[in-house]
Amino acid sequence: MNDVIEPVSATLAERAKLALGKRNLVFIGLMGAGKSAIGRLTAQALSIPFVDSDHEIERVSRMTISDLFTRYGEDEFRALEARVLKRLLRTGPRVVSTGGGAYINERSRRQIKRGGLTIWLNAELDVLWERVNKRDTRPLLKTENPKQTLENLMRARYPIYAEADLTVMSRDVNKETMVEDVLTAVIDFRKVPNDE
Repeated sequence: MNDVIEPVSATLAERAKLALGKRNLVFIGLMGAGKSAIGRLTAQALSIPFVDSDHEIERVSRMTISDLFTRYGEDEFRALEARVLKRLLRTGPRVVSTGGGAYINERSRRQIKRGGLTIWLNAELDVLWERVNKRDTRPLLKTENPKQTLENLMRARYPIYAEADLTVMSRDVNKETMVEDVLTAVIDFRKVPNDE
């Protein structure tokens, strides 16, 4: 896939950058939702750094996500993920793409909520399946019926993802449209101060 898109409206990007301020914009959602691709393009539109937490985990551990899961199990992986996220979210603004299970882990979810504005890329099962079934790199889908596993993950995780500050539907449209949807959601976000 080519990540080169027509530039989004400069005015839209400027307004979103102003609305975001010094906060991080943290993408959450299931595998295949587009967190890395749309996150990277959103960061480009906002002219701020982009980081993929899974890539950062692989860099610091010198192992693939699949190898980490196989060798140490999910609990150890989640502990490492939480440490990496804490470090990544310490400063901003930047766009951070997280792994599908990061927001499900309570420790990581607290750090993500403290560390920035969360945006859930919500997607239907058929959209996700079309995107993930072509590669054998998803440790959680190495099951007898991976599509059913994906559906089970949706049922379990979507109520937790729904706690995100913002939700944008990930669908089969061009990437520029998705980035514009994200930027518009950031602009429209109104956080009520806790002291009111």
